[in-house]
Amino acid sequence: MLRKVAVNPALTLRHENIMLKYIGISVVVVLLCIVVLATRKPDAFAVERVTMIKASPDKIFPLIADFHSWSSWSPYEKKDLTMKKTYTGSATGTGAVYEWDGNSQVGKGRMQILDATQPSKVTIKLDFEKPIEGHNTAVFTLVPQGDVTEVKWAMAGPAPFISKVMQVFISMDSMVGDDFAIGLAALKAQAEK
Repeated sequence: MLRKVAVNPALTLRHENIMLKYIGISVVVVLLCIVVLATRKPDAFAVERVTMIKASPDKIFPLIADFHSWSSWSPYEKKDLTMKKTYTGSATGTGAVYEWDGNSQVGKGRMQILDATQPSKVTIKLDFEKPIEGHNTAVFTLVPQGDVTEVKWAMAGPAPFISKVMQVFISMDSMVGDDFAIGLAALKAQAEK
């Protein structure tokens, strides 16, 4: 025959309190580790990717300096086919402005071409509003090398604390760089048509 064992409610409550303390301490330790790792991240970031395109800089440059052309190659255009786009300022080149408002993958922001030195360089001021505020600079450089052109897409900017926390879990170079590689491959396909 089985005997019933009396359970002491005070003892059970004490064990639960001890468990909650250990869980609380563990959470605090994990959060402190994340904060320490984040503070060790650099105050700025830079990402770049390069491709070789079998086309002259004169053929590639307009695809970059005209925001209307970005729909044919930009990886971000493919992430939200219904995003709202607004073009203002100059039609192309210096002073051209492109604003977007889209899903969580593309967010909301604004680009303005600060300099368009035909056919070798396009510098863009890039301001993100959502999902995280950010103010960066993107630069495209085109360097002819015989019958091909080396095209570099680079982006740099400050890394605020929230960005540093994100970098504890995911590499900014991988996250943005993978998109740049996809975009450059599409730009290559477009320019080599």
